[in-house]
This record gives sequence, C-alpha cells and structure tokens, in this order.
Amino acid sequence: MSSRFRHAALVGKYQARGIQGPLEEIAQFLVRQGLDVSLERDTALNTGITDYNALTHAEMGRECDIAIVVGGDGTMLGSARQLAQFGLPLVGINQGRLGFITDVPIGHFADALAPMIAGDYEEERRTMLEGGVWRDERLIFDGFGVNDVVVSRGPTSSMIELKVTIGDEFVGNFRADGLIVASPTGSTAYALSAGGPILHPGIAAWVMAPIAPHDLSNRPIVLPDVGRISIEVAQGRDASVNFDMQGMASLLPGDRITVARSSHQVRFLHPLGWSYYATLRRKLHWNTGV
Repeated sequence: MSSRFRHAALVGKYQARGIQGPLEEIAQFLVRQGLDVSLERDTALNTGITDYNALTHAEMGRECDIAIVVGGDGTMLGSARQLAQFGLPLVGINQGRLGFITDVPIGHFADALAPMIAGDYEEERRTMLEGGVWRDERLIFDGFGVNDVVVSRGPTSSMIELKVTIGDEFVGNFRADGLIVASPTGSTAYALSAGGPILHPGIAAWVMAPIAPHDLSNRPIVLPDVGRISIEVAQGRDASVNFDMQGMASLLPGDRITVARSSHQVRFLHPLGWSYYATLRRKLHWNTGV
C-alpha cells in the first residue's frame, strides 16, 4: 500500500492511428478519479489534444508523481530512458502486440488503474545500461538503454571482429554480425532472438550474446552486472551501435564502446497480483495445449 497519486503524466504513441480517442478517454478517467493530468509535450503536439498542460520530460519529472504510458514496449522504453533519472513510476497500457512491459490491456485500463492510483499496486525496479563510444580517447556518443546495447555490422558489409574486455581482463575476439549486451529486461528482446537465455529481472546480471557468430563455440554468456564491458571494433566497415535502437552509425576500426550499469533504475508499477512468470507464460505461449 502506498499513498494516493495526485498528478499523472500521460504519454502516448502519437504515431499510432486512432490514438487520440483512447488518450482522451484515459485522461478523462484520471480526472474523474481526482488527479491532475498533463500530457507529454510531443504527445500533445502530435495528437492535437489541448485540454491539458503539455510538459517536457524534465517538467514531468518535477511536477508529476506517476506516468501512464499508452502504446507498446517501444513507447515504454523511450519514456523509461527519459524519466528514470527522476524516479517517476511508470504504468504501461498496451496498445501494441507483444507487451512484456506494457502489461495493462487498453480495453481494461479503468479496472486496472482505479486501484493503482489509489495506492494498490505491485512495484518493481529494473536496472539500466549506460555507456558511450570512444574514439582516440574522446567520448563522441553516449546513451542509456533499458533493454540492450547492440554493436552490429553495416547493411552491406561482411562480418565484424570485436575485441571484448571486461574490467581489466581480455575476454576474446568475436567474429560475428554483431554483439548484444542485454539487461534482464532486454533478455526477452533481441538477445532472445540471438539464442540468449531469459534472465529474471531480480538477477543482477547481463547477457552478452553474439549475433550469427562465425565460430559456433561463441555462445551467449551471463555476466555479473558490475564493472565495465569494453567492445573495440578490431575490423569491419560501417558498423553501428545502438542503445535501445537509438544509435550511432559509422563506427571506425579502433572505436571502443563501453557499457556499465547505470546509477538510475526504472520503476514499473503493475496491478496487484501481477506475476513475471505469468507474463512469460502468456507472451511466449508456454501454456499452449494445456
């Protein structure tokens, strides 16, 4: 049980067709529940909803005490990267297809949100990744990731060779289409497609998974999420790196990507009775045939 929320920020996947109606319905519901409501600025500008204050992410972090995110996991990831530094809790209303972290069905948002905004919910905190790209010992790009950091080859180039160091210890050279460093949250995303294991979010670990490695003995490995991973581009043209699909292209041989655990955590709120295992069972169809 927690104290009642007072001011909700509403974020929507404004590119989605027909999003304005559901956003207005959710906003009106929140107002009837006694909350002040503000819209994230880009959501307001792109949907034409003008009945509520429009706030930047920084203003949301200062003025609001809960964020309601309407869309799919991609929308939630973007909001989480922006709002984690403010400790603002997020609730995901799923208007997408898969929805590992947007777990409230849009058709049942009222039943789920009413007790949550009154203080009855399950809360979990997820670790984040942060890192940067170094060229000639100069930081040229940095970013945060809730899911993963991915180094990959260019669209027309051959395999790349990546030199991996963890802490001060050389681990190995990997020839592959790329390399994924994923958090437990990201273990059910790209890393899963690359053959990596699923990590429970309560485990303080990362998955490091090569993408289509040249040597089949290069297998995914689970690592403790302490220290720093360094990935140097030893060979390869047109490689790129992205943090939750927010990226930098045109890496050069000798560029070094560093990945470490962020000091920020994401706060996710779920309806009472929420279960991580039930989410896996439902999303990955583990109950097929039962």
